[in-house]
Amino acid sequence: MKPEKRGRALVTGASRGIGAAVARRLAADGFPVIVNYRSRADDAEAVVGAIREAGGEAVAHGFDVSDGAATREALEGLLAEDDRAITVVVNNAGVTQDMPFPAMDWTAWERVTRTTVDGFFNVTQPLIMQMISQRWGRIVNMSSVSAHRGNRGQVNYAAAKASLVGATRSLALELAKRKVTANVVSPGLIDTDMTSEVPMNIVEQIVPMRRMGNVEEVAAVVSFLVSDEASYVTGQVIGVDGGFR
Repeated sequence: MKPEKRGRALVTGASRGIGAAVARRLAADGFPVIVNYRSRADDAEAVVGAIREAGGEAVAHGFDVSDGAATREALEGLLAEDDRAITVVVNNAGVTQDMPFPAMDWTAWERVTRTTVDGFFNVTQPLIMQMISQRWGRIVNMSSVSAHRGNRGQVNYAAAKASLVGATRSLALELAKRKVTANVVSPGLIDTDMTSEVPMNIVEQIVPMRRMGNVEEVAAVVSFLVSDEASYVTGQVIGVDGGFR
């Protein structure tokens, strides 16, 4: 099935880093892409500009995925202005607010979990029936190596990202007979703003490949998971981590 027959792709948190790379890759694959952002409008428009310059189709749309009412309103607007279904969702939006657990306050816990866990629900649930009616859909949730091995100072982040794994596996079971897949991509240390302060000597000690990954390597896995070649892949967690466990 050609991408234009499948509908549009929505990538959350796509103004930079992994999200931006995923948006560019899906556009190169032929999907019209919705580049979501919360506050970095200029960065999101730059991603859209790069996609269009390369011959792809994209629009930027700002909304906070942790806000259920705002997200639903935004999705309704996106569906009203374009009759093409949204059948690919990449839940990439996430934030960190690291600190030792004894010092962690409710604000730090809530901000991180609401963006990742509530964001997954707020974005995905309203679009499920479209995928079911199309008898085709792809959901990719971006987790983290922290969900599987933990990390000091990231109890909130690890909890949020681990929640996506359980939710994805359960959703995959519900949707499998409808030809809608749900999978998790779990990056390790990827060269982004979030990891810019990690010393290279530490990377070489803990990552068997002795380097950080790049965002294009993560985007390539997402590209596969939303393709027809991955039609029999669902409920899986795929690490992109250089062997880091």
